[in-house]
Order: sequence, then structure tokens, then C-alpha cells
Amino acid sequence: MTTPNPTGTIAPGHHGPELHPTRRIRHDIDEVWAALTESDRLEQWIGRFEGDPRDGSVTFFMTAEGAEAPGERATIVECTPPEHYAVETEVGDEIWHLAVTLDHDAGVTTLQFAQRADDSDLASVGPGWEYYLDRLVTSLGGGDVAGVDWEHYFPAMSAYYAGLSAS
Repeated sequence: MTTPNPTGTIAPGHHGPELHPTRRIRHDIDEVWAALTESDRLEQWIGRFEGDPRDGSVTFFMTAEGAEAPGERATIVECTPPEHYAVETEVGDEIWHLAVTLDHDAGVTTLQFAQRADDSDLASVGPGWEYYLDRLVTSLGGGDVAGVDWEHYFPAMSAYYAGLSAS
């Protein structure tokens, strides 16, 4: 596999500038929504959650980082199935503001991911989201997410994302 091209841009958002990587996915919007919001589907590409999202928060375990990944509180800020959700999640001492917006047209679902640009270092966070979004697409296609190699994202995309944070 060659290094994929980064898709992230910086654009205005609800909390100021946001990082926006995107994917165009040849799956129905409901299928993509399920892969983003159902714990057993989520675990196929990034992690799982415990708790009932209808309560407004869950504990998220980023199991793609290893079976012993600690749980992180994720507060659901907005949820409009199957088009949009926003969460605030605790990542160590930081609070990350994340959102996903889906749109479907002519057999293609466009996924617009957003993270507040000043939540963390874009040189590492940007390549990370590219990696995980490609794992999502691979999972939806029935492929082996282990074939999505972190080495193709980090540090390969770091300079691109560092440049975004400087602009």
C-alpha cells in the first residue's frame, strides 16, 4: 500500500476552526451510521463503548490501540440519526470536541468528520483520523482492517497536518 493522500482541511466550526477529514463511501447512509454508532460495529475498526447512549454519555474504549485501552468518558452533545452526531470525549487531560455529519446522494455517503483544531497537535491527530477513517471504510467493505498500516499515516502525513495548524 502506498501512503494515502491526506484529506483534512481547516474550516470554521461551532467551536472555532475545525479539522475536517472526509470520506466518500459507497454504502448506504444507514450502514455507515451503524458502523459509527453501534458498539459491536464500532469495535470492528476503532473501539467499543459501554453504557446506553440514550443516557447522554458512554465510556469509550479505543480497543484498536490494544485490548487494555483505558475507558474514556464520551458525552453525547447532539444526535440526529442518521445524519449527525457530536461528542465531547476525555482524552487524558484533554477534552476533544468531535462531530460526524453524513450526507447520501446517488449511492455514495459522504462522511465529514470534525475535530476542534486546537484540541490537540494536528501533526499527530490528523494522520490518526485519516488512519481510523480508512479502517472504517475497509471494515464497511468487508476487508481486514489490520491491512491498514499505521506507518503509511504517521509520520508520513505529519508535515501536511503541521502545515495546516500553522496556517
